[in-house]
Amino acid sequence: MSAPLTILADPPPPPTPIGLIAGGGRLPVVIAEGLKRQGHVVHGLGLGDQQEPELAGLCDTFEPVGLLRLGSWGRKLRVKGVRHAIMVGRVDKARVMFDPLRAIRNLPDLTTALAWYRHLRHDRRSHVLLGVVARELELSGVQLLDSTAPIADSMAHAGVMTRLEPTTEQRGDVAFAWPLLNELLRLDIGQAIAIKQRDVIAVEGVEGTDRMIERVGPLCRGGGWTLCKGARVGHDRRSDVPTVGLKTIENLHTSGGRCLALAAGDVIMVDKQAMLALADKLGITVLGIPAAA
Repeated sequence: MSAPLTILADPPPPPTPIGLIAGGGRLPVVIAEGLKRQGHVVHGLGLGDQQEPELAGLCDTFEPVGLLRLGSWGRKLRVKGVRHAIMVGRVDKARVMFDPLRAIRNLPDLTTALAWYRHLRHDRRSHVLLGVVARELELSGVQLLDSTAPIADSMAHAGVMTRLEPTTEQRGDVAFAWPLLNELLRLDIGQAIAIKQRDVIAVEGVEGTDRMIERVGPLCRGGGWTLCKGARVGHDRRSDVPTVGLKTIENLHTSGGRCLALAAGDVIMVDKQAMLALADKLGITVLGIPAAA
């Protein structure tokens, strides 16, 4: 068995070239902006043509790559002198699989096929998949970094982050839910739980937090429920770091959620200041729960 990959706490000093392996959503854009502010040269790879349009303009170079063509990722980065990379962003598998042209471009290469056969046939959980990707990239000479390193100011921090303070009932719900959430995280079931008056309404599954929020609305028509979201102990920050953003706040408001509790230091808040301003406008309390809670 190969030695475990060493995770660097921070990117090497600028102007070191950094690769950005990007899926969809705002997070890759925020990461690219953070890397550029730090003075890094950014070489982007877009997974399955799903990245935001503005991302290419933020990178010094950018090109699309096949989602299932893992062998090409490391080669393309190494040609540009990249030895360190960050991988972030969501991937819409259905968009790739059911669009014939995209499906052809994303046929698996030999590296991906062998990796699936050797490591993923019987266990395709996120952390196992990440380990395979990291291992294959390292064999190409590219090491994945802590994806939160360029955006330390975007992480949830401890305490009440909005002007609106949580009610006594909301604080009680968070205190009740947090040990349950930690157990769910330990079991690798999901990253979030919805609760009201010490009653669990829903637990996040494979659908992700935003779709879970939409599911809670019809289950709690009276509204006023609380969403708790965190990361399991030892969560691998090379990818799949728990993330919330403007859409989270909008969905909470639409579905009747009125409090959002996040694990301090473990959850990324994309467009953090705009997100908190929107929460205040819509009457949603946002607070960070320290690790000891």
